[in-house]
Amino acid sequence: MTTTIAAKTAATTAAGRRTPDVLAASTALLTDQYELTMLRAAIADGTAQRYSVFEAFARHLPRGRRYGVVAGLDRILEAVEAFTFAPDQVLSLLERGVIDIPTARWLSDFRFRGTIHAYPEGELYFGGSPVLRVEGTFGECVVLETLVLSILNHDVAIASAASRMVAAAGGRTLLEMGSRRTHEAAAVAAARAAYVAGFDATSNLQACYRHGVPAVGTSAHSFTLAHDSEAEAFAAQVATLGSSTTLLVDTYDIEQGIRNAVAAAGTGLGGVRIDSGDLGAEAARARRLLDELGASGAKVVVTGDLDEYRIADLADAPVDVLGVGTRLVTGSGHPTASMVYKLVAISPDETDRDLRPVAKNAAGKASVGGRKVARRLLDDRGVAIAEEVLPEDALRATPARGQRPGRDLQVLAFADGVRLHRPTLEQSRALHRRALAELDATALDLADGPAALGA
Repeated sequence: MTTTIAAKTAATTAAGRRTPDVLAASTALLTDQYELTMLRAAIADGTAQRYSVFEAFARHLPRGRRYGVVAGLDRILEAVEAFTFAPDQVLSLLERGVIDIPTARWLSDFRFRGTIHAYPEGELYFGGSPVLRVEGTFGECVVLETLVLSILNHDVAIASAASRMVAAAGGRTLLEMGSRRTHEAAAVAAARAAYVAGFDATSNLQACYRHGVPAVGTSAHSFTLAHDSEAEAFAAQVATLGSSTTLLVDTYDIEQGIRNAVAAAGTGLGGVRIDSGDLGAEAARARRLLDELGASGAKVVVTGDLDEYRIADLADAPVDVLGVGTRLVTGSGHPTASMVYKLVAISPDETDRDLRPVAKNAAGKASVGGRKVARRLLDDRGVAIAEEVLPEDALRATPARGQRPGRDLQVLAFADGVRLHRPTLEQSRALHRRALAELDATALDLADGPAALGA
């Protein structure tokens, strides 16, 4: 076996160095070692071949949160498709003693051929919601744990925070601008998750190129400082980008900056951006001055450590556009999603017959065994009144009088090694708007309170 792996490796490496394009295409090592130590033991005793059901869920919402937002499914499915081990990766694991020869053989031929059901992106979830269900052999399901949770916990946390910011913004334009505050790859994922939750655009060009998120951007203080005067900087920007551009007016003095902006662009100025000071007060002064100067169509854009609470504080300020960065993408402004990935059922062989529910009983970390389905129950007004989570084979009760039938929450996303679920970002955004519209209005309150629904 070692000879075979080495021969394959030699074909893809030069001078003993890993081939970048081969490894870059694989997501298999974006995992924790304990996944492979479990796999190694499971292969040895035959458990690896037993049919299993895993579920990803949060035991409860973060304190004070009324709902959570599902995001990251598209990235998970893409990562599962790319979860294959290159020969050099297998050899490296073997040389380090992480795996043995039987495990190396297993990994060399691995491709996920199981089934994934999931809440689609944009959907809401609550404590106990079976957001993701992965089925297949124990071996092929267990090795996906770290990768699934890495994506799900990041994107769900971003989308859940972003949705609250959208609610606080009250219809005003929201821009994601966090690229300089987080890891370069995380910035792309954050921009995508925020867009699913209702943000209007991002500053990140890779998110635009890779995912189709609309991109926006004008200039920073350095551009103004690079010119001999603010007026020259504004004139240069307008000459290149046109009068509809947005000019950053707080490098020196905001009032003079606004006067210089209108002088450079005329009354057709697109907007002014303010990044410092008391944003509410400065926005009010900016609006008055712009109107006095005849630039009544110019938008007032504010940025600077905004989160849902600061956005809500600006509800009465004449702000048209809000740019959010640090407190969205770094986690400093929102809690973790705390998603977990647990085995909930297992069969004595490779088939899904005779599935035995299994559950964890540890204090504070209990799980509920068995494969589950979920639906949202609505009253006669179309308002969500409960999230029903049932064993798959349970009979669904006839809706009570005045209660509409529930809608199923899970979709078949992956089966027999083939990805089946490919919604567009716009479809995911639309689903999120519809799901929010089903909640009672109090669910959008920023104040601490109980979850809008219980699973």
